[in-house]
Amino acid sequence: MQSFLKRYRRIRSRLAALLLCQLFFMLVFFPGAIAQPTPIRRIDPIALSAQVYQQLPDLPLENQYINRETGDPAVENTLVSRLIRYHVYIKNRSTVFRLDWKLTLADYLGAFEQISANSYPDNNLQESPNQNDIAAIESLSTAQRNSLVNTLYEVFTPSTSEANGSETISSETNSSETSS
Repeated sequence: MQSFLKRYRRIRSRLAALLLCQLFFMLVFFPGAIAQPTPIRRIDPIALSAQVYQQLPDLPLENQYINRETGDPAVENTLVSRLIRYHVYIKNRSTVFRLDWKLTLADYLGAFEQISANSYPDNNLQESPNQNDIAAIESLSTAQRNSLVNTLYEVFTPSTSEANGSETISSETNSSETSS
């Protein structure tokens, strides 16, 4: 038994040394291969929520709250804009993975993490929209919640054809072909 343990420790130390050598090799010869932190990107929750509401017009707005400073209705402070703020700024979750959006909705449904009323993004509203937002998300059907997740994902990750401009080129090509 003693010889087995000695051999096991020797193999384990050699394996650890090999892994350290591989890590050093990667750092020296392939510095870009090591994961770099993603740069912080400023987002506009109001503009992004407008895109979501454009694609999902049946989604509740929940924008009946009054601004604490001005006393005017805060019509741009919607359910989706607060959901985006909660997801990005409070929970610090990635915007490019559907699973992260599903985890945020699970928070609203009380199935993952509890949403604290103290940290909920209310943006100077006279009353906290926390409970009404939770009720609004709970009132959505499973299909509506799935389409909300997919739409949020699409809003934050534009397709490669849109990023390259090939979509507009193909539509211009089709319009020129039909006019000839």
